[in-house]
Amino acid sequence: MKKLFSLFVFHTVATCLCALFVPANAQTAGAPGDITVNVGPGDALSVRIRGDAALVALAQKAFSTHGRYVVYAPSASGANFDLTFTGVSGTQVRVDVNKGAAAVMSQTLGGTSQANALYRAADAAVRATSGLNGFFASRLAFISNRTGADEIYVGDLFLQNVEQLTSQRARVLTPRWSPDGSRLLYTSFTNKVPDIYQIDLVQRRWQSFVSFNGTNMGARFSPDGSRVVMVLTANDRDGPHSEVFVSTAQGRQPARLTRTPLDAAKSSPCFSPDGARIVFAMKPGPQLYIMPASGGAPTRIAGGFSSYCAEPDWSRAAPDKIALTVRQGRSFQIGVWDMAGGQGRIVSKVNGDAIEPCWLADGRHVVFTFRTAGNRKLGILDTETGKHTIISSIYSEKGSVWGP
Repeated sequence: MKKLFSLFVFHTVATCLCALFVPANAQTAGAPGDITVNVGPGDALSVRIRGDAALVALAQKAFSTHGRYVVYAPSASGANFDLTFTGVSGTQVRVDVNKGAAAVMSQTLGGTSQANALYRAADAAVRATSGLNGFFASRLAFISNRTGADEIYVGDLFLQNVEQLTSQRARVLTPRWSPDGSRLLYTSFTNKVPDIYQIDLVQRRWQSFVSFNGTNMGARFSPDGSRVVMVLTANDRDGPHSEVFVSTAQGRQPARLTRTPLDAAKSSPCFSPDGARIVFAMKPGPQLYIMPASGGAPTRIAGGFSSYCAEPDWSRAAPDKIALTVRQGRSFQIGVWDMAGGQGRIVSKVNGDAIEPCWLADGRHVVFTFRTAGNRKLGILDTETGKHTIISSIYSEKGSVWGP
């Protein structure tokens, strides 16, 4: 039996109840029956969605989570763009985008299902109308206790076609995708101590990835999939303590990167988009630190932003942005640290806790955990307008996204 050494847990249990936050500057499309979307001043694009009824419902739900868009009712007038979604087959959807009488774009998209094709078509419509990358076709890995025990599930971003991947009936943490979407790494307490496991989504099987004496957790792939960063227990003369390690993509040859005091527990390591650096959280505080992925002295970032900075996620679409969890008063909120400007801002304002951010493909929105007393749900947050939308109706936590 392995001896488990304690690892500092970076967020505490919230005790307050919450309601959805609607900012004072929220705008809505000014016609009866509109779907209300909260947006910042000057940031809105309005769309009217038509077509096959089932596809319209999916598209309205998707666009209503995007902080740039106001969704008009199909019978309303005056929208900036008309979007028409038509089913071509069970796995294909055509999208037609018009601006007034002018045709902007017509394209047929395929997918693994008609719903997936619809989300891909909606992403194409986002690019055509705003120039932004879409995120609707992302896949979501998350933890839920819908069976009475925490297990890992995957589905689309709006929890369609959800599939249960594990049946271990043990505490599980931090599912993370490989860059090609074929594998997941996660931490499990199946053997009563934290070990890292891998799920092969093609073969539909799981196996041990790393299981050394002590702590094994927080594993994430490098952007090119060739390496994995994780937190393992190092045994020095002064005793065992957590340090950041990097291994091969198969979990072999782990190399120690950090050498810090015993009380400097580490968590949530994450590669930079180019794979050259690693950001992680470390006590005291905790606070965020960056170091070369090849090793070297870590440098503190986000200084003065908050006394508590943890759970960093480095955006691949916007390499200057790191999303993180910060303490604000008695609650936790999502912040964004701007590497180029050397400053941060708090981007969520939920009445409760907003924690565990994970960037979506557009570099603007994140999936996050919305936590209240005794409850956790997943949400999508627009980091530019502060708009958030809850996407899960069951107890769930720690969503991780992958985009095609």
